[in-house]
Amino acid sequence: MTIAQHLLTPSSDQTPVTVEIPTKQLSGALWVSKFPTSTRLDEMNSAFAISVASFLSALNAAGASVAISATLRPANRAFLMHWAWKIVNADADPLTIPEREGVDIQWGHLNEKGDYCREKSVAAATAMVNGYGMGNLRVAPALTSRHIEGKAIDMTISWTGTLSIKDAMGRTVDISTDPKTGMNEDLHAVGATYRVIKFKGGDKDKPHWSTDGR
Repeated sequence: MTIAQHLLTPSSDQTPVTVEIPTKQLSGALWVSKFPTSTRLDEMNSAFAISVASFLSALNAAGASVAISATLRPANRAFLMHWAWKIVNADADPLTIPEREGVDIQWGHLNEKGDYCREKSVAAATAMVNGYGMGNLRVAPALTSRHIEGKAIDMTISWTGTLSIKDAMGRTVDISTDPKTGMNEDLHAVGATYRVIKFKGGDKDKPHWSTDGR
């Protein structure tokens, strides 16, 4: 929170009094580093973390490449991601975004004359969308989500050739179908045996896996 200090002089007692007035920070790329998302398994829901660890072990043993981008996400970060995306992609009005305690952000920017400027406001939100890596995201990040509950993971998975991976029952599954990424439906079936469920909304959120596909 930024604090602005102002001196007030009462009419009777001429001793100056300092009053601190909280001011908001304008939206923009600087917000991306606030309320960071974790990539650690041990910060997730313990039961889901065990399931994910087992699935990751099978992927690694099979030679797949895995890059984790998100596990536990603070609710304040989800708020920022949600509304930045909505301003850029769903024409949300920067002047009517709801307040959130602990997030002192001003979404509406002014021009040189001091008037509201939608162009500047959208540009700042776009910088946030890009900073969060949401440029290709086709759905707004949820305000309440499995990430906030510690029951989701975002990870990019890829391999070459045929992926021979063991499911949770120890059976080897040979995956030769395309794509050779986390969007492969045969891999989704393997993940389900570990109780790690691929996002059910198709390619709107490609890296997302959770306890129930939400």
